[in-house]
Amino acid sequence: MTEFAPQPKNANALIMLESGETYWGTGYGAPMVNIGEICFNTSMSGYQEILTDPSYAGQIITFTAPHIGNTGTNDEDIESPTPQCLGLITRERPTSPSNWRANKSFDAWLTDNQLPAIAGIDTRALTQKLRDHGSAKGAIAYDAKGIFDLEAIFKSIQDWSGLKGANLAKTAQRGDTQHWETGAWDIRSGYSAAQDTQKAHAYKVVALDFGAKDNIMRGLTHAGCEVILMAGTSSFDEIMAHSPDGIFLSNGPGAPAATYAEIKDTLQRIISADMPLFGICLGHQLLALALGGKTQKMHFGHRGANHPVKDLTTGKVEITSQNHGFEVVASSLPDDVVLTHISLFDESCEGIAAKNRPFFSVQHHPESSPGPHDSHYLFDRFVTLMAEKATKKAA
Repeated sequence: MTEFAPQPKNANALIMLESGETYWGTGYGAPMVNIGEICFNTSMSGYQEILTDPSYAGQIITFTAPHIGNTGTNDEDIESPTPQCLGLITRERPTSPSNWRANKSFDAWLTDNQLPAIAGIDTRALTQKLRDHGSAKGAIAYDAKGIFDLEAIFKSIQDWSGLKGANLAKTAQRGDTQHWETGAWDIRSGYSAAQDTQKAHAYKVVALDFGAKDNIMRGLTHAGCEVILMAGTSSFDEIMAHSPDGIFLSNGPGAPAATYAEIKDTLQRIISADMPLFGICLGHQLLALALGGKTQKMHFGHRGANHPVKDLTTGKVEITSQNHGFEVVASSLPDDVVLTHISLFDESCEGIAAKNRPFFSVQHHPESSPGPHDSHYLFDRFVTLMAEKATKKAA
């Protein structure tokens, strides 16, 4: 029998780590039990965007900022149709919403989206444990009556295979093909229509969806692209039937090597076609694998909106938004691939480009939702590659 921390009076929710260590608190959101990887995010705002980022599939998010949910929720600050994370951990329970844009409380939104949450946790202590020992398998459980089978929860954690070899991108993709309809957001009018943003001679981009965030497509549209969103598992012929000027590889959850194994042939054919190619996050890792590099699981990953990254091509330092638990191994990159960006936290690979070929990618999120806008220029860099390719083709 495993010994668990005794349940305090009035505690109706818990966090349990794979070691059996248990944290008790007060639940809100949807009463349920979920098993996943417990990670932490250092962002101070943007919780609705974070929770709807498909890259968090299979994960339970610890927010290091103590006050989460106080501005409520709305219908605009979402990054995918359905949240795919498994729950969240906070220090304080959300108060009543205080924001002119809010149309629903955070608690009600969580309940509607079947997400369990727990408050009253010492998130600093939990974050330090994850920092020192790495992201951990664990459980979040909430029951209004506070009744739990701790041994059964512990066994479920032990039985869960984890994220290391998981191809979660296959289930995170939306599956259908759609022409993207919205551009950038404005505080006065909301999201612009795509046709109002696109330039007269827009470049057509097929965005392969491995768990794509909406704001990435908005970023491409804002840069002047006509965006067609397709399932990441689409065939080369299905992609080329749209006659794209460039291909975008989206963010997404799970192990990059597992996703790459399924799409390897398609991606190699795209590369052989020498078509402009831009990847973000998982898309960055997939491009690195396709060009001969390697990826690996990180100790605790990078998740937050305050990560400094240096662009080695310009010498500028950008503050970036990040969410990833795997990384490209810089030393594994072949001679015809250059390192373009590095993290100033740990010097890990944050960007690559192929020499003399129109392929590049970054680990961070230039669409910045939430987060700073320092890296928006990367969308324009992609458009420049497509313009150069079109000029050469016309010559």
